[in-house]
Amino acid sequence: QVQLVESGGGLVQPGGSLRLSCAASGNIYIISAMGWYRQAPGKERELVATITRGLTTTYADSVKGRFTLSRDTAKNTIYLQLNSLKPEDTAVYYCNADHILNPLSPPVTYWGQGTQITVSS
Repeated sequence: QVQLVESGGGLVQPGGSLRLSCAASGNIYIISAMGWYRQAPGKERELVATITRGLTTTYADSVKGRFTLSRDTAKNTIYLQLNSLKPEDTAVYYCNADHILNPLSPPVTYWGQGTQITVSS
């Protein structure tokens, strides 16, 4: 089992910044991709950003140029820097990680509990 612990959410004014962290722990063999998704009230969960073990990043168009995802592979931790926040960024942000238990097994995806970000004046 892999546990994901998220931190860093909160209330911020439009134009402000936040930093989210997500640390994976447990019986880890290899964490391949990690990422952040978000879900606003009444909407489906959507991709925010992902990062591979080789540090290749992918961003949703809506956050490009404002959000930056980084990774400390040795610590199985990712960081999402959110700048120039907008009210439409308000959502619960979920961390996920693809865990490879052994070389012959497909990855298993784990999710964190979610952290609320509210952008409001």
